[in-house]
Amino acid sequence: MPYPKDYRYTREHEWISVDGAIGSIGITDYAQSSLGDIVYVDAPKVGDAVTANATFGSVESVKAVSDLFSPVSGKVTAVNEELKTAPDQINQDAHGTWIIKVELSNPAELNNLLDATAYEAFIAEETGS
Repeated sequence: MPYPKDYRYTREHEWISVDGAIGSIGITDYAQSSLGDIVYVDAPKVGDAVTANATFGSVESVKAVSDLFSPVSGKVTAVNEELKTAPDQINQDAHGTWIIKVELSNPAELNNLLDATAYEAFIAEETGS
């Protein structure tokens, strides 16, 4: 699956898509594929603060529980409530399913993230393919 060129990526396999001062955050197709069937998503509440490179929740699959790391710092403005009853949406469309939306407190943090080409190279290096 091609990784959207307008997204930014973390080495922990989260993505962020930015529109103005709001970033939508989800996990990559590589992450959902590695996890297998996702059965539960633990996310913060609207109004909570998140910090770049710190955990903000977790994703539970039939195989494992994986922490979610925020690519940026800011305040949560929305939580994808549909994931409470249909967490498998992430398996069906990882790059189209956001988990939280964040108002960025420091947009310069985006410069620390990988672009799609660098992320694809990172995955290839990690998997040895």
